[in-house]
Amino acid sequence: MDVIIIGGGLAGLVSGLELARRGYQVAIVERKTYPFHKVCGEYVSNEVRPYLESLGVDLKALGATHINRFQFSSPSGRLLETTLDLGGFGLSRYVLDHSLYQLGQSAGIRFLVGKQVENVTFAADQFTVEINDGQVLTSRLVIGAYGKRTKIDKQLQRLFMQKPSPYLGVKYHIRTEFPLDTIALHNFQNGYCGLSAIEDGKYCLCYLTTRENLRPFGNIPAMERAVLFQNPHLKRIYENAEFLYDKPEVINEFSFAPKRAVEQHILMAGDSAGLITPLCGNGMALAIHSGKLVSALSSTYLNGQFTRNELEQRYQSEWSTRFARRLWVGRTVQRLFGDRWLSEAAVSVFGTFKPLLRGIIRQTHGEVIAVEK
Repeated sequence: MDVIIIGGGLAGLVSGLELARRGYQVAIVERKTYPFHKVCGEYVSNEVRPYLESLGVDLKALGATHINRFQFSSPSGRLLETTLDLGGFGLSRYVLDHSLYQLGQSAGIRFLVGKQVENVTFAADQFTVEINDGQVLTSRLVIGAYGKRTKIDKQLQRLFMQKPSPYLGVKYHIRTEFPLDTIALHNFQNGYCGLSAIEDGKYCLCYLTTRENLRPFGNIPAMERAVLFQNPHLKRIYENAEFLYDKPEVINEFSFAPKRAVEQHILMAGDSAGLITPLCGNGMALAIHSGKLVSALSSTYLNGQFTRNELEQRYQSEWSTRFARRLWVGRTVQRLFGDRWLSEAAVSVFGTFKPLLRGIIRQTHGEVIAVEK
């Protein structure tokens, strides 16, 4: 095997598809079975639209919505709106990931779904990957694209694992009355909630908060009524929307702390290399970007143009150049949201100086990926 990819999200699927189409033997290990839902804001900036379409993803046929406006509210309900210069589209991970999975199957990727990686070792310039069903695979490269904290992070003794993660993410799909061209970010005490249209007349409602917010109430519905409902926009959405899940998708144990893009020779991609705070929803775009980057550099190594050391240094350098500032801006701006006083102040300041708000939004977006012809 040339490449084993741990995790079949956007970064894993994109990098696997690129490498398989270049003739390399690729395996992707994914603990779930496609298609599946995932906690995610499900808004993607247009910086990756041409590239995704060049891979064969038919966004129009999948029902992607066009989004070019942004609004956010303070916990008290004060509302501010602006345009999104680059804009984006809305599409569920259930649909988008499944489309890439089908393209990967056609490209010859070996998918090990419903499986988990138990251990990864590196010796004699080769990786050995142990799967929880007893399989043992070997490869020239391993790409880590698994997202949240896993036993692999613990095995690698990654620095961010030494710090507790206080965050909790919750997602629903709903039907409601809301402009199709707008993504909203509604603040509440110690959290914020995004709303945007996806395919088939549905909307993604996804929020980030802390376990401390949940603890006094014991369960998610009670917390939502006590905390999220303090924002009148969220209260109106919850009271009038049709909720399409029997229960929400929930995730915890994820970290926004800085991470290294290379750990013990494993190339990290997507959230495994750095998770962007979900302001304007650019985690999906960043994952797609990093999938393209890691596959291009991996191909250069596999065809003998780089040594392993050159590959690792180049990947760490290019990853930092392309993404580190975006992650820093996201972590910095996040401090304005979820805190009642700062959120109210931010609405006042950005309402007076709208170019400032648009400038910050641009900092969380990247350049449009050039498509090779």
